[in-house]
Amino acid sequence: MSSKRTNSRVPGWLFLMGALTALGPLAIDMYLPAFPMIGEGLQATQGEVERTLASYLLGLALAQMAYGPLADRYGRKRPLLGGLLLFTIASVCCAFTTDIEHLTLWRIAQAFGGAASMVIPRAVIRDKLTTREAAQALSMLLLIMGVTPILGPILGAQVMFIVGWRGIFAIMAVVGALLMFACLKGMQETLPPENQISLRVSTIARNYWGLLRDRRFMCYSLAGGFGSAGLFTYIAGSSRIFLHVYDVDPKYFGFLFGLNAASLIFTSQVSARLLNRHSPEKLLRIAQLAIVLASAVGLILSFTGWLSLTSLMVCLMGFMGSQGFVNPNAAALALSSQGKRLGVASALMGTVHMLCGAAAGWGISHWQADTALPLTAILALCALLSWLFGHAALRSS
Repeated sequence: MSSKRTNSRVPGWLFLMGALTALGPLAIDMYLPAFPMIGEGLQATQGEVERTLASYLLGLALAQMAYGPLADRYGRKRPLLGGLLLFTIASVCCAFTTDIEHLTLWRIAQAFGGAASMVIPRAVIRDKLTTREAAQALSMLLLIMGVTPILGPILGAQVMFIVGWRGIFAIMAVVGALLMFACLKGMQETLPPENQISLRVSTIARNYWGLLRDRRFMCYSLAGGFGSAGLFTYIAGSSRIFLHVYDVDPKYFGFLFGLNAASLIFTSQVSARLLNRHSPEKLLRIAQLAIVLASAVGLILSFTGWLSLTSLMVCLMGFMGSQGFVNPNAAALALSSQGKRLGVASALMGTVHMLCGAAAGWGISHWQADTALPLTAILALCALLSWLFGHAALRSS
């Protein structure tokens, strides 16, 4: 069903989808400053606390696969409300847990609830909008996802200072409850009854198998997935690179981190504006060439020993800026022809993105060096793979 909007005003339902999209990143980033306090409070090692984050990411990757079929069978609203209820309950349990083992388990439950807010907004957008309009809407979601990693730790640090680390999970519970209330009162079902599909295991397996065999869908998903993997690589490795390799004063770390996030945010909004005159395919093609160029320059300078902090920032901003074009356009194109299996397609695409990001984050966490080479090399690999899959998808269109 295509949107009939004739002006640039953002509708209320899209704001709600944006708020839902922020829930997953908020639950990832908001408690990061509290790791030492959590370890002290639960008598846990730093590694055990870090594994609560890994558990959450794994839960997100797995749970998205379940919400796709549910959203295609029961509509978008009911599975979303169920997920938000689970997220809220799990957040309360995280706040009151007394040991690290239970915190890890409740974080997995929290992820299984929060995954609904990542899968279903994409499906709702494709229900209501054309491919071009969807790319513009997804650019707005990318803006929110770019802002949340910046504001999440800041908000978490302030809450932790006032009420301790348990208050962070209490805030997550309140946000989950408010979003659930907003969806209950203000969200309309967008899945047409004639597009509902059976929840039989054979039907679900056939839909996922069909998507895995869909060259166009998988290539666009992997193009966006490896672009997102570069973002995960940067998030995981930026602290060590800035603070230990280049000896940046910690008080300036937020500024440098924010510059790259600003590049992503700015270009995602430029992409949304350019879609009024250019096709998503054209913007994706140009952006992927730019992302390869930016990462290749950084890799070459690393090998030659000429990579200064300034040149690194230029390359990183180039990479992040290009990613602001790649992700929303690749996602919109991947979902553009999925018809009755939009929920399943959105779920599989989200899982692909999460797994690509987890692999890249694992890589940089295990590649220790006293230079920026691990970061620039993995970024270059992610950019190359994104370009290869994007090129294959564009050729098959």
